[in-house]
This record gives sequence, structure tokens and C-alpha cells, in this order.
Amino acid sequence: MMSLLKKRKESVSATIALAGNPNVGKSTIFNALTGMHQHTGNWAGKTVELAKGNCTLGKQTCTFVDLPGCYSLTACSKEEELAKDFIQNAEPDLVVLVCDAVCLERHLHLLIQILSITPKVLLCINLMDQAKKKGICISCSALEKELHIPVIGITAHKRSDIKKLKNSIDLALKQQPQSPAKGKNSCEIVTCTLPSPQNCAQEATRLYHIALQSTDIHLTNRDLFFDKLFTGKLTGILCMICFLLLIFWITLTGANYISQFLHDILFSFEPIFFHFLQQFLPPKLCCMLAFGFYRVTAWVISVMLPPMAIFFPLFTLLEDFGYLPRVAFNLDCCFAKCKACGKQALTMIMGFGCNAAGVTGCRIIDSPRERLIAILTNSIVPCNGRFPILLAILTIFFAGSTKSLELALLLTLVILFGVFMTFISSWFLSKTVLKGVPSSFTLELPPYRKPQIASVLIHSVINRTIRVLLRAIVAAAPAGIIIWIMANTTIAENSILNLVSEFLNPFAQLLGLDGKILLAFLLGLPANEIVIPVLIMAYTAQSSLTDFESLSSLHTLLLEQGWTLSTAVSMLIFCVLHWPCATTLLTIKKETHSLKWTILAFLLPTCMGFLLCFLVTCIFRIFL
Repeated sequence: MMSLLKKRKESVSATIALAGNPNVGKSTIFNALTGMHQHTGNWAGKTVELAKGNCTLGKQTCTFVDLPGCYSLTACSKEEELAKDFIQNAEPDLVVLVCDAVCLERHLHLLIQILSITPKVLLCINLMDQAKKKGICISCSALEKELHIPVIGITAHKRSDIKKLKNSIDLALKQQPQSPAKGKNSCEIVTCTLPSPQNCAQEATRLYHIALQSTDIHLTNRDLFFDKLFTGKLTGILCMICFLLLIFWITLTGANYISQFLHDILFSFEPIFFHFLQQFLPPKLCCMLAFGFYRVTAWVISVMLPPMAIFFPLFTLLEDFGYLPRVAFNLDCCFAKCKACGKQALTMIMGFGCNAAGVTGCRIIDSPRERLIAILTNSIVPCNGRFPILLAILTIFFAGSTKSLELALLLTLVILFGVFMTFISSWFLSKTVLKGVPSSFTLELPPYRKPQIASVLIHSVINRTIRVLLRAIVAAAPAGIIIWIMANTTIAENSILNLVSEFLNPFAQLLGLDGKILLAFLLGLPANEIVIPVLIMAYTAQSSLTDFESLSSLHTLLLEQGWTLSTAVSMLIFCVLHWPCATTLLTIKKETHSLKWTILAFLLPTCMGFLLCFLVTCIFRIFL
């Protein structure tokens, strides 16, 4: 009986909160501790998701909760509010505060605030190797003696240091006195008074001087060179464009091979799936499921997955390297003139991979007004789902070849057009429905670091690529059935697809397009990847989605349908400026909790696209 009770006590799970400022390596530590044993969930009804993971420490399994990065607990943003609520009301068994040894004084502000809520804290000073390179020597023992809490210095990418951290956490849990369990399963809300910012600053300075053993602080020549290059008035924007060009070139070059490989595999199962359905379903239903439902789903996966699987890791590598905050710094003045927030630059860049992911990333913007501006304008920059359309048109009518570098340059110019229109639309919103004064924000320029490849792959592939792809499949699969029904249902010997395109044709002609193009974009609402296949299906009067044999055959088909240079330009404009996809609209509704803002997010780029296409078409008709 005693052994059974002892076994149960040993297996009791402890909850440990990981807290810290942004860019301190908290996620790296979290991934190293929990490995692949991770999941996400909401805390206390909040819309912000928390990453959770399990880790065995000694003889018990602990649950680690990765709190959002924040600079204080004054609840000026969703991240700060969530971190404070969890530490204060969830009563974790231990709070591990991760700090940056290079700029420890600033990070000690958060420590003082956390200690005012709970004494169960372990201070983990990360990046000790970087501090040593800059001539900064931190004494953990001096801090531990002064604070009366465990203090440990580590370098997160070293396995030996992670093992040392695990031992320190295990020891801290055993030594921590258990407070009365007054509310882990209770709805009681605890309140406390945080120290004033002035008191925090004085105390942080005092503690920093106690911990600092060497004042020979210096910046490396590499850091100085990179900062002059990446944040210079002229070189900053140029470097940003070059990085954008490089990312697109790598993405396009690599995605072509992976996409073709996936296409061949997935479509090889289509006849197998069709023959399987024939055993117990009517022929028409078999065709609808095989050539509608399955074909569209396979198409979205083969076209959408490869670019995202390459773009998101590259994006995360730049983030891990420390470059992305420099982008926000460079573009802050542009967004400030639009009465928007400089952090919108980061969400806009994330939108290149997926607009839905960009909308979710707008949570980093504290001001509700500026967050709405970022959400409503995020879909103006084209995501990777629109790249196949842009590349096909650019190759046929402008590049004249399939050279990746030339295409990447042209695509970069189209992207810059989308960025310019983002500035215009942000300024328009700030002058009309979202008037206000731009807020100030703290932008930390983290030190340059060697990216952690394993952490990047886990974070970008699992947390970004797979999630976005699953949402796209859920939206695209029903669209395949609708498209098949429209193409195979006839009224007066004419398919519904042709009837609808003929109805849209007069309006589309005003925009320099035709009814079939407009219909293809409408049917591509669930996923932009299927716009070109739907267009080919409509032009060739096929009963299901059809791919083109080559770009030359597509060029011939488009010329036969009356395409001109004016049509190609209007197509490029409308590809950039049209309604967001269904996945993005659902994400906007989830983030704003408002149908009104979701409708405005649909109308804003659409009306801009209609107006610009009409003006360009008028110019072509007058002068050419």
C-alpha cells in the first residue's frame, strides 16, 4: 500500500511556465526540453494559443507552458495580459524566466514584476556565450545570493547546458514550498499590485551591477557591419529587396521539382480511387468524388505545400538570425506616415507565405486600431497560392523564358507593387473608418545569432506549413464538388459554368478581363491555386480540372481566347488586388469576432482591383 502511494506521488505532474522577453531563446529552450511532445491550447478563454509540452524530470512528468514573449506584466497588450493571468491565476509550480545575458538589465524588470506575484521562480540567463564574446561577465552566484532564488547561466544550443537546466528545475521543484491549493481548479481571480516602472528600473539597475563582473563591453565588428548594412538609409531597403529576391528565387527553384513530384504521386492514386468507388457507388457520384473532390484536393496539396515548405523555413531563419526586426525598423517611417504601426511590416512579410498566417501574426500589434489596419490590408500582398498565376502570366507575356532568376526579379517587382498598395490602403483606412494617431512601440533589435536549424524546421513546418495547408484543404475540397457540378450540369445544352461566365462577361470586359477569368477567381475563393486549372477547364469546355501540357500550349490557348498585353496586365493587377481566400476570411472573422470587418476585408482589395483594372484598361484602349 505504501509503495503504491509513493508511486502515485512520484508520477504527479508539475506545471512549469516559461516566461521572458521576445528574442531571448525561450522557444529554443522549450523545444529542447519538450522535443516533439507538444500541443497548443487556449488559456482561460483567451483567443491566444499557448504552446504546451511534456518533459520528464527525475521521476515525474512536468508540463511546460511557453508563455508569449513580453517586456512587462502591465497588461498593455494581449501577450502581457495573458502572461500575467497565467502566472497569477493558474499558479504554476515554477516560473522559469529566460533572460538574455547580453542585455540583462532590461530583462530584470520582468523578473521583479514576476517576483511580486510568486516567489517560485528560477532565473535562467541564456546566451552566456554571446555575452562572453562581447566582454560581458555575469555572476549567477551573486544574483542567486541576492535574490534567494535559483539562478543558472546557459547557452541553449548546448545539450550539456539543457541537461544542467533540467537538473536545476528538478531541484527547484523539490525545494519549493507548496502554497495552499486555493484555485487551480477554481475560477477565483487573484489580483496584485505590480511595482511601479520607476521602482523596477532602479531595482533592475542595482541587481545588474551586483551581477556584472566585467564592464569590458564591446560590439563585434561583425555586428557593427551588419547593422550599418541592414539599417542604413540607402542600404537597408536595398538589402530587404535583395533578401526578398533571394527567398523567391530559392522558393521557385526548389518548389518546381517538389511540386511535380507530389503531383505525379497524388494523381497516380486518382484512377485507383475511382475504381474503388465504382464498386459501390453510382457512376456520376464516382466521377464527382474522384474528378471533383479528390482532384482539387490533390491539386491544392501539390501546388501549395512545396512553396510553403520552403518559404516558411527561410522566413523563420531570417527571424532566428535577428534580421526581421531590422525590416520593421526600416519600414517604420513608411507605416508611420500611413498612421499605422511599424510591426505591420512583419505581418505583411508573413503574408507572402500565407495571408491567413499573416492575419494571425497581427496579434503582435498592441493598438486595436492599428491591428485592424494590418488585418484588413494583409491580403493585398500576394501569398504563395497566387504565385502559380503570376508566374504563368509573367513567363508567357513578359519574361519569354522559365529562367528562375529572371522570373524571381519580375515577381519581386509585382510584390513591391503589392507592398505599395498596402501603404496606400493603410493610409486610406487611417483617414476614414480607422482614424487615429499612430502609437509608439518598443522595438528590440536583438543581437545576430546563428539560426537553430532543427528548431526552425519544427516551428515552421509543423506550426505554420501543416496548419495552413490543413485549413486550405478543408476549404478547397468542397469547392472541387461545386466546380464539377457546375461543369457537368447543363441547362439548354449549356453548362452552368458557361452560363455564369457569360453572365459575368460584360462586367469583366470593363476590367480588361473576360467572364471566364472572373468566374475562375470566384471559384478559386477556397484556394487561389486552382484559378489557372479552372480557367483552362472553362476555355477548353472540359468536365473537370485540366492542367496545361506546357507554357507554350497555354500561351496558344490564351491567344485563341482573345488575350492581349492589356489582358495580361489586368490579370496581374487583379491577381494582387482581389478578395482574400476563404481560409484568410475565416481567420479574419476569428481574429476580429466581427462580420463587419470581415466584409470590409473582402471589399477593400476587391474594389481597389476593380478600379485599377478599369483605369489601366481605359489607358490601353485610348493609347494602344
